[in-house]
Amino acid sequence: MSWFHWLLTQWVPLLLLLNVLGRQTGLQVVKAILCSRWGTPSNKGLSQEGDVIIGGLLNLYYVPSALEQGFTRLPQYKPCTGLDLLTLKYVYAMTFAVDEINRNTTLLPGVKLGYRILDSCSRYPWAMQAALSLVGGDTHSCNLTAPMSQSAAHEQLGETTGGQPVPLLIGAATSSTAIIQSRILGPLSISYLASCPCLSDRLKFPNFFRTIPSDTYQARAIARLAIRFNWTWIGAVIANNDYGQGAIQIFQEEIRGKGVCLEFIETVDRETNERDARHAANTIQASTARVILIFCWYIDVKKLFTELAKRNVTDRQFLASEAWSTSSDLLQDLTISEVANGVLGVAIRSSTIPGFENYLKSLHPNHRPNDEFLRYFWEKEFSCSPGATQSHATPSSSYSSSSLKTRFDYPSNVSSSSPEKRSLQKDSLPTCNGTESLEGMQHVLTDTSQLRVAYNVYLAVYAAAHALHSLLSCPNRDNPHRSNSSTCSSPKHVTPIELLQYLNKVNVTTPQGEMFYFQGADIPAMYDLVNWQTTPEGPLKLVLIGRVDEFDLHLNESAIQWSTGSNQVPISVCSESCPPGTRKANRKGEPVCCFDCIPCAEGEISNKTGSLHCERCPSEFWSNANQTACILRQLDFLSFNETLGITLTTAAVSGVFVTIIIFVIFLSYRQTPMVRANNSELSFLLLLSLKLCFLCSLVFIGRPSVWSCRFQQAAFGISFVLCVSCLLVKTLVVLAVFRSARPGAEALMKWFGPGQQRGSVFLFTCIQVIICVIWLSLSPPVPQSDLGFQGSKVTLECAMTSVVGFSVVLGYIGLLACTCLMLAFLARKLPDNFNEAKLITFSMLIFCAVWVAFVPAYISSPGKYVVAVEIFAILASSYGLLFCIFAPKCFIILLRPEKNTKKHLMAR
Repeated sequence: MSWFHWLLTQWVPLLLLLNVLGRQTGLQVVKAILCSRWGTPSNKGLSQEGDVIIGGLLNLYYVPSALEQGFTRLPQYKPCTGLDLLTLKYVYAMTFAVDEINRNTTLLPGVKLGYRILDSCSRYPWAMQAALSLVGGDTHSCNLTAPMSQSAAHEQLGETTGGQPVPLLIGAATSSTAIIQSRILGPLSISYLASCPCLSDRLKFPNFFRTIPSDTYQARAIARLAIRFNWTWIGAVIANNDYGQGAIQIFQEEIRGKGVCLEFIETVDRETNERDARHAANTIQASTARVILIFCWYIDVKKLFTELAKRNVTDRQFLASEAWSTSSDLLQDLTISEVANGVLGVAIRSSTIPGFENYLKSLHPNHRPNDEFLRYFWEKEFSCSPGATQSHATPSSSYSSSSLKTRFDYPSNVSSSSPEKRSLQKDSLPTCNGTESLEGMQHVLTDTSQLRVAYNVYLAVYAAAHALHSLLSCPNRDNPHRSNSSTCSSPKHVTPIELLQYLNKVNVTTPQGEMFYFQGADIPAMYDLVNWQTTPEGPLKLVLIGRVDEFDLHLNESAIQWSTGSNQVPISVCSESCPPGTRKANRKGEPVCCFDCIPCAEGEISNKTGSLHCERCPSEFWSNANQTACILRQLDFLSFNETLGITLTTAAVSGVFVTIIIFVIFLSYRQTPMVRANNSELSFLLLLSLKLCFLCSLVFIGRPSVWSCRFQQAAFGISFVLCVSCLLVKTLVVLAVFRSARPGAEALMKWFGPGQQRGSVFLFTCIQVIICVIWLSLSPPVPQSDLGFQGSKVTLECAMTSVVGFSVVLGYIGLLACTCLMLAFLARKLPDNFNEAKLITFSMLIFCAVWVAFVPAYISSPGKYVVAVEIFAILASSYGLLFCIFAPKCFIILLRPEKNTKKHLMAR
């Protein structure tokens, strides 16, 4: 059956029985059932009498085959067959603390503290049996080798319950045992190794305290390590129990939203750890994660590392939980040293206990005749049986520990507590000669360089002592005249409920100068950060590289030796961080840690590595070439220095020079018929207006200002109206001349004399001047920065604040041009050899075509090209008028002078 099923079927009925029978009777019945059904793992214990006795529950013996058995063979347990030397050190940490307190004149003065320590053999039923013996006041362990009836168990139990019940237990050693013990028996206890976060619940476990932090804090510390070193892609191997599942859940909660993802989570079951280790090793080998988190027991880790060593997977960085981060078995195993090199782990904080090393080295069976644990250790270590009367002699160099073994094994078919075992030992081992000693030996039992769990035991004893001190502190305790009404507890009658109140209030300074207090069931979380580093001798060594103080990490990164063998932090990412100038784009169906890097669009930037979004630059700024910073936009306008500006300027100046040349030619040949025909004054005025048209285009080039914006449109409008007015009057004169040749039309010419012609041009021009004055007075164009066109430049332009004004100016020019075109078209076939109306028709066609095309081009052009389009329209229409009207005349004047006669011009 599974262990959970076993708990339901065995312990729940016992719990109900306790409620029915009452506490004392119920305890006796439960213990009788335990003794009758499972026997006892050991009859060994360690005790010291005192005024107040505290209990100790430790896993001193172990069963090598229990890992394979699990809970499938209940209730037929095999006996315990080995002694765990690390746990033996915890025993002596407890006895040392008690002796130290008894020597202290300020702590518990006048009260002698005693202890009663029993072995739980790492098994729940025997742990419960031992706990029952302690809280029930049984001075002897039951030793039932055969089943008995419940009544017989009651009878035996009644004979052995004359001892003093302990008010407080130092234990249990595991979270599972602590949960079962607290829920069924409910003793007041201080655990030194039960770290399950569930035990922090004061409603469910009001009588439970511990001197080891909750696993919540170590999972958070490991998560902070991952975040600190930017490990965003991590694999996890966890034990398939509350320890592993709870730790990985807290780890995931801590990394949520921090950019860290788990590529995989592999579980390892205790019953199938070899198969699970192979599967996990295959997953690690195939994964892209270079950092692997392991929340397992060290035995599972050893199997996993062995599988990885077979596959030569040595490039992974492992993060260790406190369950295996300080395991000497793993550190000394050369077969896995390449795989385990560089392990970074969280460990139970270590501390020093002054005088404890000398205390351990002074241990000797002759000085402690009732210490069966020490006797067993002595027999195995020195291969001799300590005598009861020999004195402690000086150390001999002939005795040394062959290896740092942490456990002593006995034949599995013989119980270490059985008479057969004791007889076997006495018959086979010689008597010690008295020179054996732990002084001068390098041994795991006497090694106090890394006191972790032992220090937790030490703290637990001191916490109990301070609570007892507060409870028993009573002024005038020895005064015979003390009032009977004075409430003062007696050391012989300390009850757990009284002690609980003072244990909750413990707040003292330890002999090492540390503040010690409980926060509910817990103490402030403190851990060591350790690193596994190579040594010239071969085995790995444990190096302290920092500490965890609740939520703060204090880390010496320069002291870390990584799995890569260098000082460079390993990289473990699914996708490389996006550089500045790009943003993350998550891949569909993949974790958020797997992404692509997309360049920011123009006008957007990301100035940090791994940006999730690109930020748009303010309107006055634009992104640089790398999209990493916003820079002030460059001012952009049509200047004289750029190619387009130079080209347009050249065209305008060239038009001015051509106009001047034509003006000079006409001025030189002003007496010829070609020049005098159709009013030479209008021709010279037309040339002047064309020159102004060419010159006004130059006003549009350069940085816009208030006056340039006003002047350019006015100059453009007036110049072109002057030009078109001259052509219109010329066309009217041509029509009037030929109309006057008809009978009765002589009077028509009086309306088209030179004065009338000049007056007409002046009138048409004045109308445009009035329009421009009104427009510029009410809503003139103003210089403005154009931010609408997205780019790295800000276009400076003259903004039309009144489109109506600009439209009226252009409309008036268009009206005159259309009227001129229509009249010139009507006069194009008049019977003259040289009819100027034809030239005006062609010029006005070009003029109108240019300005009709100008409107859509002007509206759709971006930035400074709006100005360029207007300049091009001005120059194109000006050149059209200039060449269409004056080029044929100059050709005749300069190249065909024989045609420059009145007879030729008047010929039909």
